[in-house]
Amino acid sequence: MVTVIDAENLLLGRLSSIVATRVLAGEEIAIINAEKAIVSGNRAMVIKEYYTKRVRGSVEGGPFYPRRPDHLVKRTIRGMLPYKTRPGAAAFRRVKAYVGVPYELKDVQAEVLKDAHRDRLSSARYVAVGEISKVLGAKF
Repeated sequence: MVTVIDAENLLLGRLSSIVATRVLAGEEIAIINAEKAIVSGNRAMVIKEYYTKRVRGSVEGGPFYPRRPDHLVKRTIRGMLPYKTRPGAAAFRRVKAYVGVPYELKDVQAEVLKDAHRDRLSSARYVAVGEISKVLGAKF
């Protein structure tokens, strides 16, 4: 059984750490509305950091950094997993991220993580992952 998590208004880092812990325990997780997850911080600073990650390296050799919001969310989760080991790679394969809500998950009740919700922010400074993706050049 797949656990569906709605990422709308959830802090990306907290969402990623919770998901990483749960998939290492053997759970399968699908994240919907990945473009509506948020990254806390000053808008200009956050976008500059992601742009720097995107343009780092060479075209031939990498490191390669994604543009699309669902791939950005998965990349953040990957950073919290030991993905180069066999259990970590198996855990990473149990994570799916989607832009919007896919047809096959439309009728499933989505879980909302209270520990990762935007209400935990002390300030109103944040950027949606979808906005970051558009600046990086994603077309979704």
